[in-house]
Amino acid sequence: MARRRKGEAVSGWVCLDKPLDLTSTQAVGRVRRAFNAQKAGHAGTLDPLATGILPIALGEATKTVPFLMDSRKTYRFTIAWGATTASFDREGQVTETSDARPARAEIEAALPAFVGEILQIPPAFSAVKVDGERAYDLAREGVELELEPRPVMIHRIAVTDHPDADHVELELECGKGAYVRAVVRDLATALGACGHVSALRRTAVGSLTEARAISLEMLEDLCHRGARPEALLPVETALDDIPALALTTEDAFRLTQGRSIVLLPRQAEALKASLTEGSRTVAAFEGERVVALCEMRAGRLNPVRVFHL
Repeated sequence: MARRRKGEAVSGWVCLDKPLDLTSTQAVGRVRRAFNAQKAGHAGTLDPLATGILPIALGEATKTVPFLMDSRKTYRFTIAWGATTASFDREGQVTETSDARPARAEIEAALPAFVGEILQIPPAFSAVKVDGERAYDLAREGVELELEPRPVMIHRIAVTDHPDADHVELELECGKGAYVRAVVRDLATALGACGHVSALRRTAVGSLTEARAISLEMLEDLCHRGARPEALLPVETALDDIPALALTTEDAFRLTQGRSIVLLPRQAEALKASLTEGSRTVAAFEGERVVALCEMRAGRLNPVRVFHL
């Protein structure tokens, strides 16, 4: 007999404004306990020194995590000039110092080289796996790492403030797998300076922005007062960029049974036109309820992930 999972069958997304000095795992744990949810996960780690948008999935929403993981992310961060650290942020041990203080014009002139698809070497203190182990675990043990460069997409980077000679604030919009600390490392090298991240805030993940975010304290207060729905976004929040198909009750039932459905020619054509290049994923809905994530092939929808809502 299967063991019953502890907690309640709560499903949806929380757009958490993660506070400083809290790990992503700790944040997920607190949200899960606040909702007494059976299952929880997050879409994109934030370091303890970082604040901002941490999307947390509860219950059936965990099936949509990859879609937010792949979405664009926006960061606002500050570089402190004068010292490079082992982790390229303020938590690391200083490894090199310099008197160089790049002017705003110099910084802005260097930024175009960091826009577009670029090759980036992840920082040693990162979640990249090396022979099955996390790079940051090996780095903390003093293991010398030579991580391979990998392509990442930087959509936009710009200076937003230059309060003094020792600091500059920038905003960056990027795709999956890009590291702000690696951008700072490489930008400092290009400018012949030493620098590290002194402040970092994620301001958007896909459609989840600061305007939709809730603090941990407010969330826990709502849950304590029995107003949990006010802090919960629907499961389909992560599917904004996925083509949607409205189903009949009969077709919805077939998909929930794991069976495929045949599309009408006009449905197939409309979906083909809305699919992004290389994708076959379609979100199937019955009314306002998402029923399944499907793969479209040869005029049929085959269920890949079925939602039990």
